[in-house]
Amino acid sequence: MKKFLTAAMAVMTALSLGACASSAAKSGGTESAKDASSESAGEAKAEGSYAGKTLIMATNAEFPPYEYHEGKDIVGIDVEIAKAVAEQMGAKFEVSDMAFDAIISAVDSGKADFGAAGMTVTEDRKKNVDFSDTYATSVQSVIVPENSDIKSIDDLKGKKIGVQQGTTGDIYATKDYGKDAIQPFPKGVDAVLALGAGKVDAVIIDGNTAKAFVADQKGLKLLDSAYAEEEYAICVKKGNTELRDGINAALKELKASGKLDEIVAKYIKAD
Repeated sequence: MKKFLTAAMAVMTALSLGACASSAAKSGGTESAKDASSESAGEAKAEGSYAGKTLIMATNAEFPPYEYHEGKDIVGIDVEIAKAVAEQMGAKFEVSDMAFDAIISAVDSGKADFGAAGMTVTEDRKKNVDFSDTYATSVQSVIVPENSDIKSIDDLKGKKIGVQQGTTGDIYATKDYGKDAIQPFPKGVDAVLALGAGKVDAVIIDGNTAKAFVADQKGLKLLDSAYAEEEYAICVKKGNTELRDGINAALKELKASGKLDEIVAKYIKAD
């Protein structure tokens, strides 16, 4: 299941992140703000705050192409972006794999510094964590068997729908169709396997992940229409503006240099 990144996958990488001002000049190991703008000085301060420290990213490595297991390693779009962000801030980087619905509590409790797991920005989540600038947009897609009588989103009513527990697919589908219609699974792949076995009628999950699952398992297809559109961002502990601003500054640098687009293109091939 983890070997299908060659499948054709399209993404709308929405990066409303402006170019970043240059960093403050350094001389003899100390920063000189004489010729730096106030914005550059602020970014240099953010870098200095985390230089040499280790930033721990909470994720759920069951969400290709954003994060997944490859042998003993956890790889993917979010992993590479987060690592590049940490490097931009002068920090070391570690990944902590956990259930998706445990990520926000891990960030809130301090067990992790930030969370990145194809996490959609929602009003409910914003009550518990702060989010960075958006680094990508995606859609929720619907997977069905090739011979399914479900031809459009309208046909989902009255069907049993599989979702990954705690994801926006879970949240949206529960709201739209009621708790009794939803079958949550700890992992997205478990929901897809249940679909293949006829235990659910459809699966709602991230669009790029859905394409990967369909390419990997015969007898499944995607509905033409997207179920929902959403924005992805990195979450930090509520009120931790220093870390949030440092991440945002790093994301701007990565966008300006083309590194962010390069990471996305490595995992997602345009149709």
